[in-house]
Amino acid sequence: MSMLAINGGAAYQIQAVEGRYRHFFDAAIRPEEIPSVRLEAFDTVIVLCRTPAWRMEPHAARLRDYLDGGGTVVAMGECHSERWLPGISFEPCETNFWWWLKPGGDLGTRVAKPEHPLFSRIGENDIRWHLHGSFEAPEGAEVLATNREGRAILYVDEVTTGGRMVVTSLDPFFHHGHHFMPATTRFLDGFLPWLVEDLARGPARAA
Repeated sequence: MSMLAINGGAAYQIQAVEGRYRHFFDAAIRPEEIPSVRLEAFDTVIVLCRTPAWRMEPHAARLRDYLDGGGTVVAMGECHSERWLPGISFEPCETNFWWWLKPGGDLGTRVAKPEHPLFSRIGENDIRWHLHGSFEAPEGAEVLATNREGRAILYVDEVTTGGRMVVTSLDPFFHHGHHFMPATTRFLDGFLPWLVEDLARGPARAA
């Protein structure tokens, strides 16, 4: 399985693609390089946390063509993927950074499908640091994790396009690259192997 990382060139993104997780990525490019790259050469395209939406928007049609050809696009948190991917309904929320300081504090994030293969690699504590928003997942999408209100914070969509979108509001690359919030590193330690080893076996990618 081959994976292309699209990132804005921020230090925390470079730390991920050239550091601890470099062996997961076959190539890494900036959004402006999308027109010069044959996306179909990659099974998965992942857009790292907080890659600016205005840099992704000019390439929305190209990404849609890639998806309709059976590709997989992974949109990480704070990328405003609703602006450059189809069928995404995002609702931002006020971010509570300090919930854990209260006795019995609970952010409200929950694993929605514990039998899913991803959760043999990570646990509920590994999706729990803070939230920037949630999604109204389309009918037929597979919701993997939710917020307190039961709205999706991580889901897999194989109904909107001819391919697969993995969409999340979680921003683990940002925090891992800044060397704080250990849950984000644990998340990536399980999430990236899932993308490479498990997700590629799914039905969306053409044989």
